[in-house]
Amino acid sequence: MLVSKNKATNSLLKSEKKSLLRFLSLYMAMVLLMIGLLALFYYESEKKLMLYDERAKLTKYAYIQTKRLKVLHHFFDEKVEYPRDSRFNSAIYDMEYKKIFSLLKEEDVRFDQEIYMNENYLYFVKLLDEFYLGTKYLILEIPSSTVWRDKAINTIVIFTLVSLLFFLFFGFYLSRLFVRPMRNALLLLDRFIKETTHELNTPLSAILANIEMMETEVMSEKNQTKLMRINIATKTVSVLYQDLTYLTLEQEKENVDERLDIKELIENRVEYFMILLHSKQLTIHLDLEESWLVIDKRKWTRVVDNLLSNAIKYNRR
Repeated sequence: MLVSKNKATNSLLKSEKKSLLRFLSLYMAMVLLMIGLLALFYYESEKKLMLYDERAKLTKYAYIQTKRLKVLHHFFDEKVEYPRDSRFNSAIYDMEYKKIFSLLKEEDVRFDQEIYMNENYLYFVKLLDEFYLGTKYLILEIPSSTVWRDKAINTIVIFTLVSLLFFLFFGFYLSRLFVRPMRNALLLLDRFIKETTHELNTPLSAILANIEMMETEVMSEKNQTKLMRINIATKTVSVLYQDLTYLTLEQEKENVDERLDIKELIENRVEYFMILLHSKQLTIHLDLEESWLVIDKRKWTRVVDNLLSNAIKYNRR
């Protein structure tokens, strides 16, 4: 009995672990989604902050380059070399987005954005008020720094790991807190069912034994009918008891295989159900041959009993 209880408790703990894993899986999926959104927001914020800082520097460069273009425009006959700067590359476009001159490494210019970046370079688009050399757009290009990106990624990784550990422990504690009352209630119910099932065996066995010892020959027909009804009811409860016992007490037992005479077992089980067959005015015909199986007798008996019980229960009179 103690071994059976331990196995049932282990089974209950397995179910509890499955519930905990399902809850934690859903919980961690939501946490990962939240952390992902926060990480994306932080990355974009760092990117905007970097662009804001670079914009101030590029605005200064654009002012310097505009002054040079102005000088070149007024002294074009004397000086025709396009002004260059080691700190940046530049290009000039007219109002129809046609290139006048360019030193850019990449020519795909986005005129609809004031400042933008790609994998390698950062670009600043300056709209000029005066058309020096026919220029409407001044484009500046500088190498894109990866310092801010590396710093942001390192911060995101550290934050993600710390957050995952915190939320994992918190979720585990929270799930155990919620599951504990249900677990206690299930253990109490499981213990009650096992103890009740175990106690049913004694009165059922006593009733069946006394019915079999009664001398029906000396009884009146009326009393024989009553006794048969008692026997039928007791056999029905006995079948239910066996099912309940198997589910609650015996299912976790290890298989004990033995060489089993299938013909003899079927004949015995049919004899056991005979009174239930008569109660529904059913007849059963056996066409059996000698047959042997190496199998667990307890479980094979449940198979035969279920077939016979269902055949009687769901048949017509």
